[in-house]
Amino acid sequence: MAKILVAYYSVSGHTKRMAELIAEGIKKEETVDVALRNVEEVKVDELLDYQCIVIGSPVYYGSMASPIKKLFDESVKFHTKLDGRVGGAFASSANIGGGNETTILDILNAMLIHGMIVQGDPKGDHYGPVSIGAPDERSQKQCLRYGERMARLVKKIFF
Repeated sequence: MAKILVAYYSVSGHTKRMAELIAEGIKKEETVDVALRNVEEVKVDELLDYQCIVIGSPVYYGSMASPIKKLFDESVKFHTKLDGRVGGAFASSANIGGGNETTILDILNAMLIHGMIVQGDPKGDHYGPVSIGAPDERSQKQCLRYGERMARLVKKIFF
């Protein structure tokens, strides 16, 4: 069974809610197991246990929150070990133009340097789900869709 990690950092609860919805979308696909964790509880060594890693962050000055950056900084010891695994990202900001896409791209850049496989979405939020404040109906649908798409990609690659 493929294992997917959905890790997040959240102060307001908005990014956590997005993570929960993405995990819910993943669970719609059988033969995948999902772990939902606060990134501060994730040990860097655990990253090797997953075929897919999805990370969500609030926007802090147009980039990821420091606990997420810390995990990526620590992950350098596994350079090349995450190659070929699936990666994804999502973000929440306080306002429109608040840095959601730059934050997602920063996370995806780190994943690409690891050699991870990243899937865009031609019909939804192209880089990964975004929310302005609490996830509204549109954001909720995007999170569920993203979870399903990530699970299907993992199944295509690992089964």
